[in-house]
Amino acid sequence: MSLLHLGLDIGSTTAKAVVLDAEDRLIFSRYRRHFADVRTAAAQLVEEVREKYLGALFTVSVAGSGALELAKGMDVPFTQELVACSASIGRYLAGVDACIELGGEDAKLTFFDAAGADQRMNETCAGGTGAFIDQMAALLGTDAEGLNELAKGCKTIYPIASRCGVFAKTDIQPLLNDGAAKADIAASIFQAIVNQTISGLVCGRKIAGNVAFLGGPLYFLSELRARFADTLGLRPDQCIFPENPHLFVAIGAAISGKTSAALDMEALQRRAERFFRSPKDGSVGILRALFLDEAERRAFKERHGAERIVRRALASYRGDAYLGIDVGSTTTKIVLTGARGELLFSRYHRSGGGESLQTVRGVLAELYDAMPDGVRIKKSGVTGYGEKLVQAALGVDTGEVETVAHARAAEFV
Repeated sequence: MSLLHLGLDIGSTTAKAVVLDAEDRLIFSRYRRHFADVRTAAAQLVEEVREKYLGALFTVSVAGSGALELAKGMDVPFTQELVACSASIGRYLAGVDACIELGGEDAKLTFFDAAGADQRMNETCAGGTGAFIDQMAALLGTDAEGLNELAKGCKTIYPIASRCGVFAKTDIQPLLNDGAAKADIAASIFQAIVNQTISGLVCGRKIAGNVAFLGGPLYFLSELRARFADTLGLRPDQCIFPENPHLFVAIGAAISGKTSAALDMEALQRRAERFFRSPKDGSVGILRALFLDEAERRAFKERHGAERIVRRALASYRGDAYLGIDVGSTTTKIVLTGARGELLFSRYHRSGGGESLQTVRGVLAELYDAMPDGVRIKKSGVTGYGEKLVQAALGVDTGEVETVAHARAAEFV
């Protein structure tokens, strides 16, 4: 009966599984997003391995930010991800002086020298990580792959904060409003990630020599790798992009677990069954469901729906009306209310990528076509990220801070 080595890496956004043979060759791998359902993702990965290697014995170890409870539930060893990453680098990559790894919600930097491994990790904020990239890509109306393609046409790098997505949006939205090229903004986002990683983790040391780049974002995004290499002043021969860099933590876990007791996958599944199948009686820390039955849900809706804005058909209305525009970072909302605050017209549109002004113009054209004779827009107001642009471009009467606009509406309703 063959002995194989299983490594699981359950990160903040993705789940990875690898199987190594006796010579540490990668013979099986899976990489998928778990969408916060760690139990299901882990169960599916274990089941795939079991079906493929029926009858084999395995050593098992798990790593990753979401793996500690999994390790307890399956009664298998847990390997800290920096330790796992160092194990795989030591096994497969010779002559590495430093390693940069970006995950879904953390960043890691390891220096290797004669004294050993000096490891640093940022897991207090998702700024400058894969989740940050997803958020910024959505702001530009694309995904991570689209952001990478945009960045290939870059001509100018703008300063953008990346410690927090809110700070980054505050920098990006004015650039969009001013007509900056999306290619330049995309590359600037990648540069911000580089700056965040280096400034937050080097702590007085210099990244030099041969540098390995690992993790999903650096594996899938060539322009992010290019920004790192350019910023660090690395020659092409100093940039190490190994095969399967997105799996190195899982591979390191498998290597680290080789000294643990071997077991077959049927035994592993039985051992993990209680973890995968959450108790239904509310024990073991399981939260109560929001609604235990349809009656509870109905009561909730009735209670929270007691106060609501009055709606009225625009076609039957006559008199003064008031226009409200909210130009957010990703959506644009436009309403027309009557003299008593009744809602006559509303639209909600996604408007990412600096197209908010065009969105507002399009909705206003639709509103004007629908307005019957006898309706007059007496005053207009605008709030949101694009407040100043829309007010100046369309002659809106007043601009208001978002929090004040929220408070006024809540008080009224």
